[in-house]
Amino acid sequence: MKPSTRTIAIDGPAGVIETRVDSPENPLGIALVCHPHPLFGGTNENKVVRTVANTLTRLGYAVFSPNFRGTGASESVHDEGRGETEDMLVVLDEARRAFGELPVVLAGFSFGAYVQSRVAEALANAGQPARRLILIGTAAGHVEGARHYATAAVAKNTLVIHGSADTTVPLSNVLAWAEPLDLPVVVIPGADHFFHRKLHVIRDIILRAWGD
Repeated sequence: MKPSTRTIAIDGPAGVIETRVDSPENPLGIALVCHPHPLFGGTNENKVVRTVANTLTRLGYAVFSPNFRGTGASESVHDEGRGETEDMLVVLDEARRAFGELPVVLAGFSFGAYVQSRVAEALANAGQPARRLILIGTAAGHVEGARHYATAAVAKNTLVIHGSADTTVPLSNVLAWAEPLDLPVVVIPGADHFFHRKLHVIRDIILRAWGD
């Protein structure tokens, strides 16, 4: 049966959080997928986000894809990851109310990956760690646009995917972040930051990681 798709409005600490929900009939888990930087055109309809969301739905997850503050119908203004982390925890609470205490997967692209590292840290500190993370094009270190990201440490089973030709977040940034964590990084040769013509590779990497 084709997964259902709907858009819901969740009351967050700074206003409404517009959230797309894609769900199979009997989900095996909950997935939260975060989009790239909203001040540079990122939304929950980003093609990398949709690829990840569709793949996780195929794997049996109820997928929540929120729009960050100030994006789409989500209210308030960009908060450089602080308020966005609070919002994502609220979205997860709503997901649990809707589907129960299922295993949680966190996924994010670029700025969204940075936010998810913070969400994972908060969940771990609360004694409710995510089952797994998928971080793609992770914003780490000094990136294009004079921004700097102190990306949080993550669990060793985190799936980190990056492009070898990424000029927005150089691969060296992610390797520098991952090295002290003994964290493997899956590198897609020739992929730029937006993974043009490489979306199928992202899909296949995730499916293999789940043993599908």
